[in-house]
Amino acid sequence: MKYIVKGGRELGGTVRVQGAKNSVLPILAASILANDKCEILDCPHLSDVKTTTEILKELGCKVTYALNCVSVDPTDAFNMEIPERLMRKLRSSIVFLGAVTMRMGKARVSMPGGCLLGARPIDLHLKALKSLGIKVKEEAGFIETDASEAKCANVHLAFPSVGATENTILAAVKIKGESVITNAAREPEIIDLIAFLNAMGARITGGGTGTIHIEGVPSLRGISYRIIPDRIAATTYMCMAMATNGEIELENVRREHLTAITNELREEGARIEFFGDRAYLRAPRKIKSADMIKTMPYPGFPTDAQSVFMPHLIKGDSTSVIVENIFENRFRVADELNKMGADIVTEGRSAIIRGPRALTGARVIAPDLRGGAALVIAALSAQGESVVEDAGHIGRGYESFVENITALGGDIRINNTADY
Repeated sequence: MKYIVKGGRELGGTVRVQGAKNSVLPILAASILANDKCEILDCPHLSDVKTTTEILKELGCKVTYALNCVSVDPTDAFNMEIPERLMRKLRSSIVFLGAVTMRMGKARVSMPGGCLLGARPIDLHLKALKSLGIKVKEEAGFIETDASEAKCANVHLAFPSVGATENTILAAVKIKGESVITNAAREPEIIDLIAFLNAMGARITGGGTGTIHIEGVPSLRGISYRIIPDRIAATTYMCMAMATNGEIELENVRREHLTAITNELREEGARIEFFGDRAYLRAPRKIKSADMIKTMPYPGFPTDAQSVFMPHLIKGDSTSVIVENIFENRFRVADELNKMGADIVTEGRSAIIRGPRALTGARVIAPDLRGGAALVIAALSAQGESVVEDAGHIGRGYESFVENITALGGDIRINNTADY
């Protein structure tokens, strides 16, 4: 799939922000722990969500997906194994390990796939499960678990990994006694997962802090639940307005989830205001460079946002620096942006963006989900036509991306032919 983009237009208008991708995937995994049907509302139509629902069906759940509502009935779930073809489509599929283990007593999964962002070892996940008394066996690229001796425990994470925190919560939620996770991830998506489980009857406290307490319960009921807005999608549209010198209003946002983003954008000259669950941004005539952006676990600057910041920083009044502290291979988009006229030098975990530079249309390749979105932003701000190849990555994380950009006044279309 390719996106054909003609740039040079100032974007403006209103976009409703979708439900959070990074929230809905672990919540869908958690639904298998219920004893009745769950309905997940405001669920975005994404290829990653489609893969997740396919995994649920393979496990024996009845799943329907329509009108941004996913219904999951796990009553007759019977399978403890997730096919390798599905695990390799989605890195976050590893979050099923804790849930399936505790639902079935055992689980067998392959190593997960997904975007090539460098090493994202699952050692933290496996160590946490072992701390809970779950037997873990790794062999020939597969992981097998056995919960016959599972017990409550204190689990310390060496790094506040979102995925490892989620897996530990899902494994501990039905284990008798109190389990405690220290150095837990604090992301809004963790808080959302805990709110979902508590609505089902779980007893979990400490979401949003580094210490989470889980009092195991014997069963969880099915519920209807609406997930939080996607803070990375909101960030992407804000950066789109910045790169095109535009003006945008976002519906369905949580101000408190965007603090690190909006603080940085304001320093770069953006005018930003919030009105309840709506946000307004007006780009400055001249973008101020960013002295140093360092990606950090929440509430720091999110790693998922640094790629989509690059296009407008290319237009900054001097040199900007981004330091990536989460993944070591997340600057692959820099080479593609350089094809469009950017001057970005990467050195280890740092990207040095020399501005201001004018971008021109080019044929580029989306290296991953957020890098693909960054290339579309760059293409919208460039003079001439760009072709963004491998654009299918973008559909993993953005709902109605092309339609939303068109509504904002952008010139973008999809081309599915192989010989464009």
